[in-house]
Amino acid sequence: MSDYKKSTSVIIKLLYIICLLFVMPQIHAADIAAGKNLFIANCATCHNKNMKDKLTGPALGGVEDRWGGDTKALYSWVRNSQGAIAVGLPRAVAIWNEYKPTVMTSFPNLKDDEIASLLLYIKNPTSGTPLPPPPPGQPASGSSDNTLLFGVAFLLLAVLAVVLTKIITNLNRTAAAAEGIELPTKDWVETLTSKTVIAFVVFALVVLGGYTTVENAISLGRQQGYQPEQPIKFSHAIHAGQNQINCQYCHDGARRSKQSVIPATNTCMNCHKAIKVGSQYGTAELTKIYASIGFDPNSDKYIPGYDNLSQKEVESVYKKWILGRYADKMKLDTTSAATNQDAQLYTNNQWNDIKSSLTNEIKDKVQGPIEWKRLHNLPDHVYFNHSQHVTVGKIACQKCHGPVENMEVVKQYAPLSMGWCINCHRETEVKFQDNAFYNSYTRYHDEIKKGIREKVTVEDIGGTECQKCHY
Repeated sequence: MSDYKKSTSVIIKLLYIICLLFVMPQIHAADIAAGKNLFIANCATCHNKNMKDKLTGPALGGVEDRWGGDTKALYSWVRNSQGAIAVGLPRAVAIWNEYKPTVMTSFPNLKDDEIASLLLYIKNPTSGTPLPPPPPGQPASGSSDNTLLFGVAFLLLAVLAVVLTKIITNLNRTAAAAEGIELPTKDWVETLTSKTVIAFVVFALVVLGGYTTVENAISLGRQQGYQPEQPIKFSHAIHAGQNQINCQYCHDGARRSKQSVIPATNTCMNCHKAIKVGSQYGTAELTKIYASIGFDPNSDKYIPGYDNLSQKEVESVYKKWILGRYADKMKLDTTSAATNQDAQLYTNNQWNDIKSSLTNEIKDKVQGPIEWKRLHNLPDHVYFNHSQHVTVGKIACQKCHGPVENMEVVKQYAPLSMGWCINCHRETEVKFQDNAFYNSYTRYHDEIKKGIREKVTVEDIGGTECQKCHY
């Protein structure tokens, strides 16, 4: 029975390790750099970065003191502000009374250590270095990847299955020996190829395969933090931020259709017929627009029959433009620039970049639409209408897309998951006032006038019904 006792001891130790991995909470020290990333990704849209002044929401400096050191209450507020208000937490009610009807976004998936990191950064907003953005397909900052954890657990369970098989064999042999029957001894190879072990491996592979398939399927096409390099270095920080161009000027479909639409090159030309040299890249990026649509910046005219020109003819038009601007910059005359080695290298390099940006394996000429890389891509079975949110719901673009006015290269800001959308519908108050679209909801209007109802959320008007988004 000594083998039995040893095997039992091994099993107990394995079970203890598994409990530590799955039952005991994972403890991580608060990280100020992680806190800064979490603040930028989740809080900076509504809370002032200096932590001292109000913005859409209150100043966050000294937030722990204002909550009286009640960590449990503060954490519950961060995860679900409306829930904290509903149960009557005094501080939560006080904030709501000051800022209503603005509803704070809920963050139910934030762990204790992540909130602790946020609070640590709020105390020291001048510290902390942001973590680099994750590569496409990888979890964004503040999210956890349990691949290693599951791998270790799988390995431990596999070892446990082998040990259990060995114990059962030993017990069977002991019982048989008591009856005077001698059973053949199995070595480890026979144990590993036994029905029990094979059944466990098959079962584990089915579970692992199902888990991996589901995980990959629900995140297909939507990767938080995804930030692809576009064919043209278009800066939202300059256009939407510095020059304060309204989002709907370029994405004019957002107010009137399901799609926000990628702006046509003609939209770019409304401004860049006059603005021909960029503040950051000079002629390098704007010439890509001209070359795609067939606008000759040398003569300020569109080129007749542009689609039928050879690539050599197209090249000569835009190299002339690039060389001319280089000559102006370097204070050279055109003849000198044409024979200047540096000028020729500059012009050739810029043209090669233009050509590589506007052509690919299935598009062999620069003429034609600019092939922007899609950033947001919901599954086919999900219905989303921009105009419903922008025109009817009066939702700001930044609510879903983040502070694009600060982004040099736009990234997918929000997770765009089903849970994220549903939480928003549960919390967002419908803007009834001066909105004729909601006049038909007479009962809610009457209840508000009588003081029976304080607000109406998107959920109240059917925003969490399955068929609203899945049809």
